[in-house]
Amino acid sequence: MSETVEILSADEIRRTLNRLASQIVERSGDLTKLVLLGIYTRGVPLAHLLARQIEALEQIAVPVGSLDITFYRDDLDKINLRTPEKTEIPFDLSDRTVVLVDDVIFKGRTIRAALNAVTEYGRPELIRLAVLVDRGHREVPIHPDFTGKTLPTAKEEKVKVYLQEIDGRDGVELVTRG
Repeated sequence: MSETVEILSADEIRRTLNRLASQIVERSGDLTKLVLLGIYTRGVPLAHLLARQIEALEQIAVPVGSLDITFYRDDLDKINLRTPEKTEIPFDLSDRTVVLVDDVIFKGRTIRAALNAVTEYGRPELIRLAVLVDRGHREVPIHPDFTGKTLPTAKEEKVKVYLQEIDGRDGVELVTRG
């Protein structure tokens, strides 16, 4: 039997994304060099939400791309394989500030794979990482630059992120096995 606890409501996610967008603006300097790359699956809509918020704050449209890292992973034998999505980066990454966007950081392997993938599309001046939830338990030395919520978890627990664009609702839940 498992127990589910709400960690972030829809309103809390909205406020968290507003804060993350403000932090990205503050630390990015020249916003004309800023691009957001969402990591499939839920990082993509999060990147679009952040871009909309940055545009509302600064009246500048930030380009958004999507990144599928499936074939860059080193743990394909340990994860559930899914059909890869199409990486779409319709702009040059060279000399840009790239913010990778993902929903949850756990072991860090997804981000390691994303860093490898990004190098095939140019040489950014700077790469940063924004995540909605940091649950700890890293296996590689990767730390987000922008974190919505730090959530200490047990390894066997699951963090589930729901986004309107994919799941029909917004929320973050912690699922524990009892």
